[in-house]
Amino acid sequence: MAVKELQEIVGGDMIFESEESLGEYAKDMSIAPGIRPRCVVKPQNAEQVEKLVQWANATSTSLVPVSSGAPHFRGDTVPSVGGAVIVDLSNLKKMVRIDAVNRVAMIEAGVTFGELVPKLKEAGIRLNMPLLPRANKSVVASMLDREPVMMPVYQWDSQDPLTCTEVVFGNGDMFRTGSAAGPGTLEQQWAAKQAQVNPMGPGQTTFGNVLQGAQGTLGIVTWATVRCEELPALQEAFLVGADNYEILSDMAYRIMWWKAGEECLILDRNNLAAALTDSPEAYDKLKNALPPWILFIALAGFSYFPEEKIAYLKKALGEEAKKLDLSMEKAIGDLSADEILNVLQAPSAEPYWKIRRTGACQEIFFSTTMDRVSKFVDVMAEEAARSGVDAADMGVYVQPMVQGTSCQCEFDLFYDPKKAAEVAKVKALYESAAAALMNGGAYFSR
Repeated sequence: MAVKELQEIVGGDMIFESEESLGEYAKDMSIAPGIRPRCVVKPQNAEQVEKLVQWANATSTSLVPVSSGAPHFRGDTVPSVGGAVIVDLSNLKKMVRIDAVNRVAMIEAGVTFGELVPKLKEAGIRLNMPLLPRANKSVVASMLDREPVMMPVYQWDSQDPLTCTEVVFGNGDMFRTGSAAGPGTLEQQWAAKQAQVNPMGPGQTTFGNVLQGAQGTLGIVTWATVRCEELPALQEAFLVGADNYEILSDMAYRIMWWKAGEECLILDRNNLAAALTDSPEAYDKLKNALPPWILFIALAGFSYFPEEKIAYLKKALGEEAKKLDLSMEKAIGDLSADEILNVLQAPSAEPYWKIRRTGACQEIFFSTTMDRVSKFVDVMAEEAARSGVDAADMGVYVQPMVQGTSCQCEFDLFYDPKKAAEVAKVKALYESAAAALMNGGAYFSR
């Protein structure tokens, strides 16, 4: 490998070959097999990324783009072949433009949720966030991976809230998607009051949809624009508990029909307790005090008549809940809905909520519709029994997407990575459940 050429591109101090550096990227917290990279490079700007891709073509070297901090979970930051170079984009930290009027932010690939969320709040806008992301998780990486966001009422298609991107395609060409494609430079577009909020372009082609889910195999995205939402003047949150999932999915469909909610999601008590507690003792106490399934819904009022808006939505949804023999509560036991809202509107506290209790978590997630989730819960329970895993300790998260037309169903398998027997059982369950779920109609889009 021509290390001298890499030094000319990014500088010698931005190439890392120590055992510690390589070990960080040789494996992650998933069950993906570990392969050690040749080296790690940290470009400082898009021009260096472009040169790196051109160099990789000339030398037939595989590149693995990474933009989030550790720990990693899904195997997409681990090389699949030997001799690969990790392109760590964490130094691309520019928040190029935060436009509160058009509610859009242009950010480089290394900007994290922990960095962006407070900056947007200062500008009076907010991000449509996934559920409790790691503070050091790249916002652009999350959007490219189509992680579901908690406010489905603002999601008009699967690409939202991602809009435009700048990408270095695999042949080394720089390309811009959406309205950022032109005509004119970004500065000329801004002067003409354009804000890079339209994902379609060039022409009517939405190249951003091609890049989503590609995990760097088509190109490396250096910056992206993401749609934001107005910061509410007033919010009020509610919890709806139930003994079975189906009745809560009916309630969620009614909420989506009213286009009423801001944050709206369904968790089983295992995942809710894991997200809100910081010790095994607190987890057990909260879990045992909760109903098996909980729907969380936040209502919001904005600049004009916020109290009146929340009041009529609260009344309308309360009547829908009564039709299902449910009730919208401000608290369940000692658990306050408003306290949960405060937690959900920020990244996860450290340690990350999915590994806080047991040390590791294997995710299984797919797309479906809310009315089919119960079938998949039964499939997971059957596969867990075959693998020797206690299904009662498995977390479930259902996130309505695209205004309730679909949802992500996620199963979280918590385990102790230091116990070989637990690791083996979870690996066996992951492999058997993925096949069983797919055969049952689960759509693995990510």
